[in-house]
Amino acid sequence: MPPTSTPPPGPRPSGDVPGGPSPLAGREREEALLTAALLNLRRGLPAVADVHGPPGTGRSALLDRTAVLAARAGVRVAAAQACPEEAGRPHSLAARLHGALARSGHAAAPPPHREPGDLERAALCRVFLAAARTEPLLVAVDDVQWADQASLRWLQALGRRLGGTSLMLLTARSDAAPAEPGERIAPCPLDGEDTVARHTLTLGPLPDQAVGRLLAEAWSAPADPAFQEAATRAADGNPALLRSVISRFARHGWSPTGEHLPRLADCVAEAVRHRTRHTLTALPEELHTILRVIAAAGPDCTPAMVTALAGAHAPRALARLSGTGLLLPGDRPAFRHPAAADTVLAALSVQSREELHADVAAWAYRTAAPDSAVARMLLNARPTGAAWAVGLLRGEAALHRAAGRPADAARPLRRALREPVPPAQRVQLLTELAAAVLPTDPETADRHLRQALLAPAGTTAGPAWVNAAELLVARGDMAAAQPLIARAAGRAAPDGDDATALRALYWLAEQSEPEAAHELDGPPVPPLPPRPATPAEAAAEAWRTALRGHDIDRARDLARTALAPAARRTVPLLLRTAACHALVLSGDHDEAGTAADTVLLHARHADVPPVAGLALVVMGLAELGRGRPDAAAGALDRAREIMRGRGRTPFLTPGLIAFEALVRLEQGELDEAGQLLGPAHPYGTAAGLSGALLLYARGRIHLSRGHREQALTDLLECGRRLLARQVTNPAFLPWRKIAASACDPSADGTTAAALLAEEQRLVRAWGAPAAPATPAGTPADEPPPAQPAGRHTPPGPRQAAAPTARRTARDDRQPAARPEDRRLPPPSPSGPAPRQQLTGAEHRVAALAADGLPNRAIADRLSVTPRTVELHLTKTYRKLGIQGRAELAAALGHRPKATP
Repeated sequence: MPPTSTPPPGPRPSGDVPGGPSPLAGREREEALLTAALLNLRRGLPAVADVHGPPGTGRSALLDRTAVLAARAGVRVAAAQACPEEAGRPHSLAARLHGALARSGHAAAPPPHREPGDLERAALCRVFLAAARTEPLLVAVDDVQWADQASLRWLQALGRRLGGTSLMLLTARSDAAPAEPGERIAPCPLDGEDTVARHTLTLGPLPDQAVGRLLAEAWSAPADPAFQEAATRAADGNPALLRSVISRFARHGWSPTGEHLPRLADCVAEAVRHRTRHTLTALPEELHTILRVIAAAGPDCTPAMVTALAGAHAPRALARLSGTGLLLPGDRPAFRHPAAADTVLAALSVQSREELHADVAAWAYRTAAPDSAVARMLLNARPTGAAWAVGLLRGEAALHRAAGRPADAARPLRRALREPVPPAQRVQLLTELAAAVLPTDPETADRHLRQALLAPAGTTAGPAWVNAAELLVARGDMAAAQPLIARAAGRAAPDGDDATALRALYWLAEQSEPEAAHELDGPPVPPLPPRPATPAEAAAEAWRTALRGHDIDRARDLARTALAPAARRTVPLLLRTAACHALVLSGDHDEAGTAADTVLLHARHADVPPVAGLALVVMGLAELGRGRPDAAAGALDRAREIMRGRGRTPFLTPGLIAFEALVRLEQGELDEAGQLLGPAHPYGTAAGLSGALLLYARGRIHLSRGHREQALTDLLECGRRLLARQVTNPAFLPWRKIAASACDPSADGTTAAALLAEEQRLVRAWGAPAAPATPAGTPADEPPPAQPAGRHTPPGPRQAAAPTARRTARDDRQPAARPEDRRLPPPSPSGPAPRQQLTGAEHRVAALAADGLPNRAIADRLSVTPRTVELHLTKTYRKLGIQGRAELAAALGHRPKATP
């Protein structure tokens, strides 16, 4: 506080009304004690009062308030504030107090021109004591820790001579610089409490009620409870921090509401930084060193660490720092606010900070500190070259990934890459870092994967190369993956499991996108052998065989070889997923679903979200093959959550959208399916099998809406893309049959006939016992297929008939199947099956289905769910040995009724 004299009478400041509430919120007890001391002073009882507390707790404000109260009580005031700039000038503080007394209007005030340096200490004491015997006098000194030694000795002498006077000596001292034994100001030991009163006021944090009052007074209305709670916690009840926050909020026009909580944190951090810088100026250099060690070690600092690294006696040093307000109370030294620790370290150069963190981490490791603590200390340390550093950082990253904190997992891996590690370990670190950043930054993850596959390393990097290649292919970027995998496969051990797995992943990518392969890929990868020698090769060959529809038994056997428990160690999860898909295409839906569930479990354990998403897609295909579209939709929802969230796969997004749209069609939700493909148009030119699937789904939706020409265009383009990849199996996508349905009977009859004939030939060549059970069905409201012109057997002698006979034959012909049955092959000429095989419920559902009613209509009529109808129909087909609804009428010997 600057030198002051008693203020002249005038208007009172707001909130400073006699008898009203104190303007110092939360300091009512201290104010009451000082008021009582002033009243006793007027009765002739002198006093020595000491106010102390951490920086920012309001010591100066309390002294200013006491000066106001003294003026009201008729007590003259001589006040001054010591400052570090004058700490080396003798009698500087005493001179300012002498001048304040001269200006106070005191009846016994000395002449203002007299310099106290000209007086002896005893003479200067006599000046103030004489004034106090004439009229009550308050001598207030703020920041007495900065007083020059001559003035401090004079104040001590004055304190010992207070008996019999009306003088109150009030001093304030920061706990950041506690008084040494020889610096205390105390009355004469022979004076009792009845002669000279003694008061010590310790200022602590404001109570919650006082914080609420400060906020309410600042905005003239109560603050939001959430904001008040956050402000109390963030400022730790420090009045200076609170007033700084209030000032910043007022300056920007922000209100104390919950929506401004992020700004509150920023304001508190800035205020803490400002207060910390101010506090550091009052501390000696040896305490700065201790604070730096505490800041670098963080919450895991111990007194032993402080002693070892700072070269100071920890208990004594920490006791001196306890009054700064920077540290939390307790046995372990730690900063109250992270911003304070950052401010302490900011004074060091980058190199010095990294050295300090390295020293702290090394000491913590030697003393068996927790791995998490050592890893945190290493994050900002220079490369240590210690053998234990990389393993410890990798372990910490793995814990963060397992806990679902990818951002926290990435930091220790980035730090580990700064260490001098062997090339193979560097590949492993890059792959792990890619997996960590994939959920939040997939583009950066792809860059790390490419770096891993290009990194020069020996054959020991094989397992890491396999992981990187698998993740890159699972994300669908075949164009980037193939040349990189080719390079890695050429550097792996030629006959080892890693080289085989890399080649199998290359073949998997090549099958998905053959145009991405280039003759310059080096070294060239040999073609997939027709007789695989390893389970990884078997997985790739099973998928390729199934897509091309060559040999169903061979594809099934190869897939089972790849999925055998003994092969799990050598077959990457992505190849096992491809083997599961091969089983779906062969009609082994239960087996495929079980195997995909196992792959999903392992993918989650390995934290490979793209592979987990693809495994869920395969599970959805298996559910669809079982005739359970609702279960397929559930698997798809889980896949979408993974592949659009934690494992974003931009290259596979078209296929995921298309699959979801096809499942919606199976559920009879045409509008929802169309809405899904609405925003997916930009993916219409996507390469690979995903793009073909998107075109197929879009063609199906166009056909369901009666847009034959648009549907045919999309379906034929889908077929062109599939044929370019030698994907001919109708079990994957029966695009030919659906395209035939889209043909115009009058103009494209020959095309439709050729498409249907080719579809049937390929189905027989594949050898599937039933129609494809992938999302290849025809929606319930799709138009019936066009009858190809000229598609009939040439008439023979027994087939020639009169027009009347031909009309009769047309009238007795089985009616066209309902649109929802278009995913099934043409009805077989099998005779009716015995009705006694069906239960009553199954027969009722089958009869209504044979009449042409869709599943939802049957469910409404029988008061059951559509799911129940699906289950009854599935059992009916199995019992009657038929392939679908189109054969129900013939199998039951039932003549369909006309349907509206």
